[in-house]
Amino acid sequence: MSESSLRITEVFLSLQGEALSSGLPTVFVRLTGCPLRCQYCDTAYAFHGGEKRLMSELLDEIASHKVKRVCVTGGEPLAQPGVHELMTTLCDQGYEVSLETSGALPVEEVDERVQRVIDWKTPDSAEQDKNLASNMQQLRASDQIKFVICSRKDYDWARFETDRLELADKVAAVWFSPSFGQQDATQLADWIVEDRLPVRFQPQLHKLLWNDEPGR
Repeated sequence: MSESSLRITEVFLSLQGEALSSGLPTVFVRLTGCPLRCQYCDTAYAFHGGEKRLMSELLDEIASHKVKRVCVTGGEPLAQPGVHELMTTLCDQGYEVSLETSGALPVEEVDERVQRVIDWKTPDSAEQDKNLASNMQQLRASDQIKFVICSRKDYDWARFETDRLELADKVAAVWFSPSFGQQDATQLADWIVEDRLPVRFQPQLHKLLWNDEPGR
């Protein structure tokens, strides 16, 4: 029986720049490929190419970084079915595992030990129609929902969705993140305070530190 493999763009150690583990040293495993084309995407280099890696080799490289937090990201990691084996194996080995996913592909099969960070696409992402409504019926208390805000229109839509889906009562955190270079961060923070929203403001720490440098 042949060993399973995944197509990988990069594996690197950095600080987590988003979500509840922001600021913690984390090993990032970036899978290749994505069915979406968000207009603000900062990882388009992961759409194609990559390197086919055996699962055992990938696990050895992750272990070599000597950090027990792993973030599985992309591209869109759920586009490769083998990612489920990777995440479950990492959990079995004692890693704290998070998944960054667009919410365009089904999330119900993700191991319950994995922290799912679901990016619910806003109108100005140009991919709102890819949101898979059934994913909102599969939410867990450990999940986190992220809205990338590009404009006031996006903010109003995200505010409505947060209320409509009762997200603040269902998940661990709801994040409003300003789209880098498109939405003024201070303005977004002011809107959240003015409306007293039960959400968390989230600048992207890795971009403040390293701009858009890949592998950081």
